[in-house]
Amino acid sequence: MKFIIDGGKKLIGTVEIKGSKNAATKMMVASLLTNEEVILENFPNIGDTEITRELCELIGSNISQDGSNLSIKTPDIKNYQVSQLSRRNRIPILALGPLLARVGKATLPILGGDKIGPRPVDIHIEALRALGAEINFDNDYFYAEAPNGLRGAKIILKFPSVGATENVILGAVLAKGKTIIQNAAKEPEVIDLILMLQKMGAIIELGSNRTIYIEGVKKINGVVHKILPDRNEAVSFASLAIATTGNRIKIKNAVQRDLITFLSAIRRIGGEYNVEEDGIVFNRNGGLKPIEIETDAHPGFMTDWQQPFVILLTQADGVSVVHETIYEDRFGYTEDLNLMGADIKVFSKCLGELECRFCKKEFPHSAVISGRTQLNGGNLKVRDLRAGMAHLIAALIANGKSEIEGVEELDRGYEDLDGRLKSLGASIKRL
Repeated sequence: MKFIIDGGKKLIGTVEIKGSKNAATKMMVASLLTNEEVILENFPNIGDTEITRELCELIGSNISQDGSNLSIKTPDIKNYQVSQLSRRNRIPILALGPLLARVGKATLPILGGDKIGPRPVDIHIEALRALGAEINFDNDYFYAEAPNGLRGAKIILKFPSVGATENVILGAVLAKGKTIIQNAAKEPEVIDLILMLQKMGAIIELGSNRTIYIEGVKKINGVVHKILPDRNEAVSFASLAIATTGNRIKIKNAVQRDLITFLSAIRRIGGEYNVEEDGIVFNRNGGLKPIEIETDAHPGFMTDWQQPFVILLTQADGVSVVHETIYEDRFGYTEDLNLMGADIKVFSKCLGELECRFCKKEFPHSAVISGRTQLNGGNLKVRDLRAGMAHLIAALIANGKSEIEGVEELDRGYEDLDGRLKSLGASIKRL
């Protein structure tokens, strides 16, 4: 599928953001920890939840949906071996903990997600091994057993990985004894997962300095839980609103608390926003100013925000610098932006205040954006989910028509994206 876009239209109106992709998929996996019903409210209908549903159903879940409410119940683990899934998704590795907790073994496919460089699983594997799991893997599968059951452990993550933190939590909830996670991720989606598990009967506490304490319990129960709004969706639409003067978009359900760092960056470059009771309104009246920014683990500037934010910086008057410290190869999409008229140069040097873990490793992880440049329509192909959103924003503010192929990748994380953009005044057609 592809989008045909006629750029340069003013975008005005209200758009409602959906439940968080990065929370919904993990909560579906967490439901495997109990044999009782779990109801997830504010559930997003997107590609990543569809593939997670397929995974859970293959394992033994009974799933039904009524509008934005999803019911998932797994009375028995019918299949601890999943040979393949219809599409790529990083979620299977997170099912290791629940399967080991309930049946003591698991065989799951090794699948990737976004094409943004290698995502090593060594942090996950080391952590689960510390909990007592025996894990081997080849090019296609993880093979895991816990013959003596999972047991609590002190785990120090070498990086505050969101996925690894969630994996340990899911494994430790039903483990024997206490688990301490140091250098843990504390993103809003991780906290929301903890809140859900706590309502189910888990014992989890948050400590200082990125520490999480988990006391294993014998059983957890079903729950009704409302998924937090997707902050990446909020940033995507906010960036679109600020990319051009005259746009004014109210993002219903956007949560200020989860966007503090982004909102500060918006104000620094000259964008405007107004926090209202049920959302945030974004717009700008004047020019944009350049900025130097680094991505970081929460509460820093999120790596998934840098792609739409770079589009804003192509419209700023001056030279901006973005230092990517989370993923080593996430600037490939800038080649396409340069073909549209942007002036972006990518470097392997650390162009931030501090040297990051990619220093002197020849990874293209810093970008210098010279603005302001006029973007023109072009033929684009989505490289990954967040880069695809950058392509889309660029096409919407560009002169002329653009064609974006591979929009299935955008459907992984954004529900009815073209429909919501049309409601704002965009000229966009899906073919």
